[in-house]
Amino acid sequence: MEMFHFDNPEFWILVGFVLVMALLWWKGVPGMVGKMLDQRATGIAAELAEARRLREEAAALLTEYKKRAAGAETEAQGIVTEARAEAARFAEESRATLTAQIARRAQAAQDKIAQAEAAAMAEIRALAADAAVNAAQKLIAARLDEQRAGALIADSIKHVGDKLN
Repeated sequence: MEMFHFDNPEFWILVGFVLVMALLWWKGVPGMVGKMLDQRATGIAAELAEARRLREEAAALLTEYKKRAAGAETEAQGIVTEARAEAARFAEESRATLTAQIARRAQAAQDKIAQAEAAAMAEIRALAADAAVNAAQKLIAARLDEQRAGALIADSIKHVGDKLN
């Protein structure tokens, strides 16, 4: 049996495979493939490091935003508390102002009532004085005759000089 059969196609496939492998080895293809794989591994490691850095940065930003959100919530609660206190102060001031205004109006009404009472009393006194004068005139006119009237007039004329000095 012969080991090499030059007419066998499998033999030539083996020879071609060995030649191609030798050529690839001679040209340094395994080294280039290794170098490419190393570069690819280095690139992937750099991308992983970048991704880790970005994740840490995002976590730090998230923590800061949570702090800011908590601060904003605290500030919002402070604003609400201040607004409620301001509303309470405003309500108290409004009540005080309204109470003072009611007191002033009540005092003004009492003053008007007192003035009206005084005016009514003065009018009643004037009417009573007029009525008394009218009654006195009627009484004097009824009791006074001409002789008495003449004596009174003469007496008054005598004493006018004394009263004018």
